[in-house]
Amino acid sequence: MIGLGTYAFFWQHSDRVPARLGGSLSLVGAFEATRALGVDLFQICDYAPLEAMSDAELTDAAAAARDLGIAVELGTKGIEPDRLARFLDLAGVFEARLVRSMLYSPDTRPTLAQAEEWLRAALPAYEASGVDLALETYEQVATADLVGLIERIDSPRLGICLDPANVVARLELPRDCVEATAAHVKNVHVKDFAFARQAGWVGFTYGGAPMGEGLHDYPHLLDTVRPREIGAGEREVNEIVEHWLSWQADPETTVRTEREWTRRTIEYLRSTT
Repeated sequence: MIGLGTYAFFWQHSDRVPARLGGSLSLVGAFEATRALGVDLFQICDYAPLEAMSDAELTDAAAAARDLGIAVELGTKGIEPDRLARFLDLAGVFEARLVRSMLYSPDTRPTLAQAEEWLRAALPAYEASGVDLALETYEQVATADLVGLIERIDSPRLGICLDPANVVARLELPRDCVEATAAHVKNVHVKDFAFARQAGWVGFTYGGAPMGEGLHDYPHLLDTVRPREIGAGEREVNEIVEHWLSWQADPETTVRTEREWTRRTIEYLRSTT
């Protein structure tokens, strides 16, 4: 299933953009924008206001998503037991079937041994609830180490959130990351990426690109991971649209570009079905 994530609304959620131009977009506003694009899945990922919402606000947001026909996934950073337990509770509120996380949070950097201990403690509750925990590929942890951790724990509810763009900063190749993780992928973050020469031709910047115009070999990902194939007893691997979009000189251009990239990515994904 195609979905949108919080990072597809990065600038629209920002208070750097005036509200009259679509800035400071609420969570329910993002649900409504998702529905307006004909998409019925939203991943609330690294969205700081979520953890500050009261029980009543959470209940209202979950009801708004249901009323709009929007299924919800959740995302956070870190695997501390208390954090994973809290997000499992939130998954219950939103009827979410997946929580995406990362081994490291802004406050914790566990060793692989500590990470394994924490995950083994948290996973029985996820297994009992039927909620998947998907750990994202990113530059702070080698893909081989992440895959090895998942294989040692060997839980049906633990897998990978595949984002091959991230691992380039570790000098890993996106295609290698895709192939190494394919058997364990439970979620895909969809964005294109490219290098561009800096001004004066001294060095490069690495950032986002309109889907289909950058370096991401998405057909290879589709052929390797096969996210849209549902086998007996298996759940579809959802593809969540997000962007690496830098500020575009002014609020109007930034928001317009963000919306255009979202529209183009949805069209690209639909064209590959």
